[in-house]
Amino acid sequence: MEASIFLDFRLPNAATWFYFSLFLTVALFFQFNRLLSVRNLDLLMLFLLVPGFLILREVADLEAAVRESGDPGGDLARRAGRERTLGYLWLLAGSLFWFLRAILDSVLVRRPPLATNLNTPGLAWLGIALFVGLTAVATRPTPDQANQQPVGKKSATIDQVQDTATAVVQQAQDTNGGHASREAVRFWAERSLAMLGHASVLIGLLMIGWRHFGDITTGVAAAALYTLLPYTAYNVGQFHHVLPTAFLVWAIFCYRRPTLAGWLLGLAVGCGVFPALLFPLWFGFFSRRGAMRFGFAFLTASAVSIGVTALVLWLAGPTGRGAVEALNLAYWKPWTPPTTESVWSGTHWAYRLPLFVLFVGFVVSTTIWPTRKNLSHLVAQSAAILIGVQFWHADHGGLYVLWYLPLVLLMVLRPNLTAAEPPPIAPGSVLTRLAGAAWRRVRPGAATEKPLAV
Repeated sequence: MEASIFLDFRLPNAATWFYFSLFLTVALFFQFNRLLSVRNLDLLMLFLLVPGFLILREVADLEAAVRESGDPGGDLARRAGRERTLGYLWLLAGSLFWFLRAILDSVLVRRPPLATNLNTPGLAWLGIALFVGLTAVATRPTPDQANQQPVGKKSATIDQVQDTATAVVQQAQDTNGGHASREAVRFWAERSLAMLGHASVLIGLLMIGWRHFGDITTGVAAAALYTLLPYTAYNVGQFHHVLPTAFLVWAIFCYRRPTLAGWLLGLAVGCGVFPALLFPLWFGFFSRRGAMRFGFAFLTASAVSIGVTALVLWLAGPTGRGAVEALNLAYWKPWTPPTTESVWSGTHWAYRLPLFVLFVGFVVSTTIWPTRKNLSHLVAQSAAILIGVQFWHADHGGLYVLWYLPLVLLMVLRPNLTAAEPPPIAPGSVLTRLAGAAWRRVRPGAATEKPLAV
């Protein structure tokens, strides 16, 4: 029996979604009475990387045609090679713009209040409707969706989560007398987990706008933009992209609680490598206002999540080979020849190493500049670090837009955040009492002196 025509719901193709989302974004957020404004430029530049995605999609079609023709050295193959290079260069050029824009954001203190062309309930309805549509398409097991290959390698933790979810669903179906292949169950588990990750990001953006930006309309606008931009639709099923980002968004929401922020960022590291690069910036952000609590929570959460995964792989793999292979992240090592698809394919590793050295220097500089950070610096510099990874990452570098897309949206839509600083340590906190006790042990006569302030 064929499905009802009312359930035959499909997203438009990649190019149509690009034009549709661009026109709708301009209609909803563009300030027509202030054409020459930074926010209007930011809204248009949000679509700067989309042509690179479209070019790489055309490359995939060309490669499929090459495989069917059986002529790997023909005109189609040469055209695919040229367009692949062009696509990745376009992505890196767009990434360079947003990298510079994130650095510039540190000096953009005055920000006008966000004024949308649609009221808050209308924006909320649009975001919910788009999310429902994305969910319907993501969980529809069409041949194209089922055969879509993941962009980049999944981390060992992500694989374990997906395998566990697949096993649970498979066992439930077997218990209820259902019969479904493991591939179908794995597809449903992966897409369901991906949509849960996207939902967590949306709720996190809403809460940040409401609690920290002081304007729920800004949070609703950020969430609506997240569902509207083509990058979310193009990578809607990439669970390994969105899960670490969800933890990162909620760590930003908890920026006034260093311990909780450290746990969330540490769990993000357990799901992917890239959040670990943010540790120096966040440690410098808290500085004397909870840096030790943040660092201890971060290291504990990272050790627990990675340790549990490594233990499972050690027990599952023969003689621990599973853990060794999972931790052999060659595409994160700029001193090794690239073996995966990127703009660096076929080049010597020495050309990539200087960019990595510059990136490390930039990460170190974020720990001390600016000396007094607020939430706007934390968001913008975190986005800049994740964008900077794209330039030297050897596995599809430039395509990992979901890593930093929520941070860019917060950066574009944020108000003035000069007062949003990490909380000071209260005079009666645990650290203060411990420091005072240690000081009195060193100087026994200090019991009658003024307690040491931390």
